[in-house]
Amino acid sequence: MKILRLLFFLIFSLSLFAQDYSQKYSAELKQQITQSPDDWTVLVWIFFKDKGHSLNKYFEKPTTVVSEESLERRAKVLKGSELIDETDLPVNKNYIKELEDIGVKVKQVSRWFNGISSLVKISDLPEIASKSFVKNIDMVGIFKKEKEPVFIRKNFPREINFKKQSAHLYDYGSSFAQLDQIKVPDVHDLGLTGKGIMICVMDAGVSNLSHEVFSQIKIKAKYDFVNHDTVVANQADSGEGSHGTYTLALIGGFKPGELIGPAFNATYLLAKTENTQSESPIEEDNWIAAMEWADSIGVQVTSTSLGYLDGFDFGFKNYTWQDMNGRTARITLGAELAARKGIVVVNSAGNEAWRGTPNTLVAPADADSIITVGAVDVNGKKASFSSYGPTTDRRIKPDVMADGVSDYIPVATPGNINGYITGSGTSFSCPLVAGVAALILEKHPNWTPIQVRDALRNTASMHTAPDSLYGWGIINALAAVNYSQGNGGGSGQPPKNVPDSYELAQNYPNPFNPSTTIKYQIKDPGFVTLKVYNLLGNLVATLVNEYEPPGTYYIDFNAKSGDEPLPSGVYFYRLQVGNFIATKKMVVMK
Repeated sequence: MKILRLLFFLIFSLSLFAQDYSQKYSAELKQQITQSPDDWTVLVWIFFKDKGHSLNKYFEKPTTVVSEESLERRAKVLKGSELIDETDLPVNKNYIKELEDIGVKVKQVSRWFNGISSLVKISDLPEIASKSFVKNIDMVGIFKKEKEPVFIRKNFPREINFKKQSAHLYDYGSSFAQLDQIKVPDVHDLGLTGKGIMICVMDAGVSNLSHEVFSQIKIKAKYDFVNHDTVVANQADSGEGSHGTYTLALIGGFKPGELIGPAFNATYLLAKTENTQSESPIEEDNWIAAMEWADSIGVQVTSTSLGYLDGFDFGFKNYTWQDMNGRTARITLGAELAARKGIVVVNSAGNEAWRGTPNTLVAPADADSIITVGAVDVNGKKASFSSYGPTTDRRIKPDVMADGVSDYIPVATPGNINGYITGSGTSFSCPLVAGVAALILEKHPNWTPIQVRDALRNTASMHTAPDSLYGWGIINALAAVNYSQGNGGGSGQPPKNVPDSYELAQNYPNPFNPSTTIKYQIKDPGFVTLKVYNLLGNLVATLVNEYEPPGTYYIDFNAKSGDEPLPSGVYFYRLQVGNFIATKKMVVMK
């Protein structure tokens, strides 16, 4: 009997290694394998082909996978019959157990991406890939907190304009300047304080919840996705959480005469996603797991500050500026999916301007449907460290700006309950904007994430001429909460023509080469959009969406909308430069 068992094991082993399962490996993983010894450990995503059988029970009772609050939020963006989909269903436990039986230790489980993350030896990858339910294996992205700042200055309170501050309901102390710049005190005067809104702060934990600025904060749930427990304060195995102390205070702190956050009356979820040991790594699986957790509870707004890292040692996947296109980094895809489920995702642009690359954004700041925040000082000048765009697919980022230079924050040292300092970084402008997003939702609870973003963009200081340094400019909370959505753009009849100084020309394609060259000429610099519509007035493609200097430009359209070719027919396309609009008919022939 023992001989038969041994023979079976040998046959299985030979058949396993005789087959090539490398087609299930991502390009990055293949490269890592060629550069590393077999006993090297890598952090990988293991994705599954499906979620198994007997799934109808979840669709029949959606509250088995997400909360009523989550369903209510999703109803703003999804049809009633589609409030949950397969991404919300649990990962198949049998698949996980089968991998655990061969020694795989699960780090995080992702419902949205239908897989698990795990540290595995390269020599074990063929056996893992041999499982019929394994779809593919990729490396987990690793990030770190931005290099530039945080600058911390102790005992450096800002000057307080007592006369201007006295006109408002609350005494903001030294935090007045950072809030007054974005008109938060005016919104507080209306009685909007974030009440009824659930916000998740995703950061390095909170080291000093005993500080007086948190004495009235409402916390619904806490979870540490690094150590898998409910302690978000400092722990010996995961470093310290000063950064999370700062960002939570900026969005939701309340100590009159010292510091008040925009959404001090909101309810908070605290997610610890960053292990502050060893160069502050932030792993994308921690962040995605935290977002899924917050979604299931019913979060409405998330605030987070993190950045991608290039140059880690073997075993880690790195993203570069070329990947900042809204569709490559898995953490970016996770942010997009969260927005599609009705969550207002707010992320710092990054403190990476020093890199000098064509863009210096940090994932997931490149995601299209989220609100990306850069930093200015109290005078409205862009902070030298604040990351800039555009994304590599030519979208403007950041979206908006807020104060991120010498913001007033609490001391993060445990036991210090009434000390304050100042600090700088887009990590600090981000929670200010997230707090304002909560105020907008309090006033307009049925608004979608895109409507909240539009309100912030279209009322900001540069909304008539946005660029990829400031985005749409410094936000105006008062104007944003009073913003009227209207009918939106891209629908209805073709717009009217404008003066000849803006030329729009086009060469029709021939039947053998269905490509179209569009020429446009502008005389004055400005924000340029070039969009294609069908005869019903529906938007089918966006070709240009950025700030451009004067000049003549040519675009080879290739008769495509995204990856799908446009059918033969008549279209019109609209060139808009500032307030000037020109339109022209286009014929697609095949």
